[in-house]
Amino acid sequence: MTIELTYLTYVVLLTALLWFPYVLNGVSVRGLVAAVSYPPAQKPLAAWAERLKAAHYNAVENLVVFAALVLVANAAGVSNAATATACEVYFWARLVHPIGYTFAIPWVRTVAFMIGVVCQLSLAVQILG
Repeated sequence: MTIELTYLTYVVLLTALLWFPYVLNGVSVRGLVAAVSYPPAQKPLAAWAERLKAAHYNAVENLVVFAALVLVANAAGVSNAATATACEVYFWARLVHPIGYTFAIPWVRTVAFMIGVVCQLSLAVQILG
């Protein structure tokens, strides 16, 4: 398996696990029955959990683009130092993004997001170049 596919797997696993803490917060705040039901008025999640939920949605949205680029590169046989680096940096940026978002650390969320976008663009350039 290529390093690009390995990092795609890491990103998928990270994205797949991001929901867990904010769902636990929902159970803690609302109780198990209300958390799995559809009551007319839900108690709000903690602020950090709302931010993590937003970070998770952002991760899912960006996973679509990243996964497509990695899979196209793999199908086209494009694998080099630039694609490997882009995938590795993308993973670390996507790991930092929800941490910065959840804990409301100024600049961290935005910078991590932008680094991820640059990595995606780098992959696209390598595929098209």
